[in-house]
Amino acid sequence: MTTIFTTPEDAEEAFYDAISRADLDALMSVWSEDEEIVCIHPTGQRLCGHAGVRESWRNIFEGNARFRVHLKHSMRWKGVLHAVHNVVEMLYLGNDPTPHGPILSTNIYQRGANGWRLLLRHTSSGNEDASDDDAGAAGAATHTLH
Repeated sequence: MTTIFTTPEDAEEAFYDAISRADLDALMSVWSEDEEIVCIHPTGQRLCGHAGVRESWRNIFEGNARFRVHLKHSMRWKGVLHAVHNVVEMLYLGNDPTPHGPILSTNIYQRGANGWRLLLRHTSSGNEDASDDDAGAAGAATHTLH
């Protein structure tokens, strides 16, 4: 049975939860059924389609200890059919309390018959000197597009 994500935030929460559990099937269930999905990892590699995206995450999960992602400085824009979330990710590997990052990520969600799904994810390495004050007052902003 397909999970219906009623908001882009629900889809994003499920995505990061799947990462923390290294659950490839749960992670892929968040992605759009559209074959034209795109994932760009911090290495700069552009992956298109389910097979390429799935294989890349399989390799990440197999090659690393479990990790979790803490989000900060979320900026969100939401329209009727699309939502864009730009976040700063801090990675925690295994039981190591030292964060790795920041990683700058843009996640684009699309609303369809099965709710909100991830359509595109683009990540890149961020500035190691980024502080909590860098985002300013707009760091947690939420916008609605009409």
